Amino acid sequence: MILALYCPDIAQNAGTCLRTGACLGVPVHLIEPAGFPVSGAAFRRAGMDYLDAADWHRHASFAAFEAWRTAAGHRLVLFTTKGAAPLHSFSFQSDDVLLFGRESAGVPQEVHERADARLLIPLRPGMRSLNVAVSAAMALGEALRQTDGFPAMA
Repeated sequence: MILALYCPDIAQNAGTCLRTGACLGVPVHLIEPAGFPVSGAAFRRAGMDYLDAADWHRHASFAAFEAWRTAAGHRLVLFTTKGAAPLHSFSFQSDDVLLFGRESAGVPQEVHERADARLLIPLRPGMRSLNVAVSAAMALGEALRQTDGFPAMA
């Protein structure tokens, strides 16, 4: 499983996702440009000392990310408020890339078109969206549960 963030706006959310990835053993890919300088210092507050354990990668653009992803043969699962199916009805695979858009604008149509699946997290009527770090944790939880991908307990 891989977590990817498309042009994140908020360093604290990206740091929280990096911490989640470190704790669950899930690599995190950041697709630039970001709304903040992409560096360990920018993530330090939310990621705390977990950043040293995080497996994270930077891509200079969506095109660079897509070149890496298609060469590696990973399926792209986009989480969006415009999703076609709820996450709990989707069958995840252990090498899926779970992609989350920027906090302010989601992802452009080009990214929607490249996705192999577009999922949503069902919300109560009238509620727009969840925080991206919360959404990522919920999606990773379901994907790891389905694929038996949680770290082994010591």
